[in-house]
Amino acid sequence: MAAPRHSELDLYDEAAVRQALDGVDAIYHLATRIPPPQAQGQAGAWDENDRLRSEASRILVEAALASNVSLFVQPSVTFVYPPEVPADEDTPVTPAANLGSMIAAERQCRRFTDAGGRGVVLRLGLLWGPGTGSDAPNNRYGATLHVADAGSALLAALDLPAGIYNVVSDGSRIANQRFKTATAWRPKY
Repeated sequence: MAAPRHSELDLYDEAAVRQALDGVDAIYHLATRIPPPQAQGQAGAWDENDRLRSEASRILVEAALASNVSLFVQPSVTFVYPPEVPADEDTPVTPAANLGSMIAAERQCRRFTDAGGRGVVLRLGLLWGPGTGSDAPNNRYGATLHVADAGSALLAALDLPAGIYNVVSDGSRIANQRFKTATAWRPKY
């Protein structure tokens, strides 16, 4: 059984979310509201996205725990690492102010694991490809990932042990050996 998409469900309605998760085995929290590039610097541009990452993540985890969901997958970003230095999943994060809600979402996933579920965080490189507004990799944040490879990684999460995994194509600054070892994954792009 598939839970409704964000457009079909108010992710801030705790009772509705709990009801929607009845009989669901896995949750992928993919809801975002990233503002277009021309609006990203405007006051309040990130508010809804931050709310989806923090408040909706908390509500989803609460409902997942109440509904005996076994897997919670939280996509994240590799931008949470310090800039310009090599990093792996054990590197302490120092996110920019606009990424605090991403760390809050990761904490909710860890809370799911701590309560007995299997929480998987996929820290994805900067996406490129169809639908992203970028036809080529842009390594300004240290790592990239084609959207097709991101889709493959999300499917691979079904079989991953709980934890945090970097998922990048180039691996020049952000190491993703943990993900490669766990999945035998090879990016196509």
